Amino acid sequence: MVDQPLVLSCFPGIGLLDHAFELEGFCVVRGPDVLWGGDIRAFHPPAGRFDGVIGGPPCQAFSRLVHIVRAKGQTPKPNLIPEFERVVAEAEPAWFLMENVPAAPEPRIPDLYYWGTRSYTVNNRWFGAEQNRMRRFSWGMRRDVFPDGHRSLDVSGDTVAIENPVWERTVVATSSKEGALAKSRAELRDATHQRAGKGRGVLPGQEPRRSIEQCAMLQGLPPDFLKDAPFTAAGKYEVIGNGVPIPMARAIARAVRRALGLPVLDSEAASCSLPPSPASLEAGPI
Repeated sequence: MVDQPLVLSCFPGIGLLDHAFELEGFCVVRGPDVLWGGDIRAFHPPAGRFDGVIGGPPCQAFSRLVHIVRAKGQTPKPNLIPEFERVVAEAEPAWFLMENVPAAPEPRIPDLYYWGTRSYTVNNRWFGAEQNRMRRFSWGMRRDVFPDGHRSLDVSGDTVAIENPVWERTVVATSSKEGALAKSRAELRDATHQRAGKGRGVLPGQEPRRSIEQCAMLQGLPPDFLKDAPFTAAGKYEVIGNGVPIPMARAIARAVRRALGLPVLDSEAASCSLPPSPASLEAGPI
């Protein structure tokens, strides 16, 4: 196994999971994404070229917010986990890692992966961050490459003894309101005023809407990360909310290196730079 494994990324979005792996010494090739006009359903990777495959298929179908989406008369995004499974089967990598919400099903990979799939649910706050964000990572290894057995992912060396005393709710990608129940302070004030005469107050769970900059920082990005990006406000909330927080993603990338028997990069030597803003990329507003 080379020290800089070549990794194929499915559903890359704005590349937060990808960049975390790059910071930890992996070379990442990004596959097609609907964000940039691509379609994974028409993508067929070459077999035997990639050491690993990573990716986070759309999670809306398994998110707790899907009920709100349906209540609004909207159709949830389709389940594309089968496409991740297909890409892994075609690419035949030595290992794979899929990210999704805890309620999503594990990927089912052909018997080529004799050691099967193991899943790990982690919280972004375990790594010293403010945002409370639970995600599950499904991990599989090929039996002919790792004949000694399945190696577990271990993030214990990256967890903090005491969680950050500041707690922030999960950054979500649901519309420009940054959460189906979130509203601006003015909206909360007006709603309270309008409903006062009817004996109704603000719905439970409604909180002040966070800015795009605040959401970016909670994901481990600089506040101006998408300042000049060619997205609408709703699009910026969406692409930020769909990403994996940098602290969590880096811890997982380091755990993958340990499982592969590769040296973990020195924390001080590893670059702490953040992914470049997609502002210079040509893309229509979303």
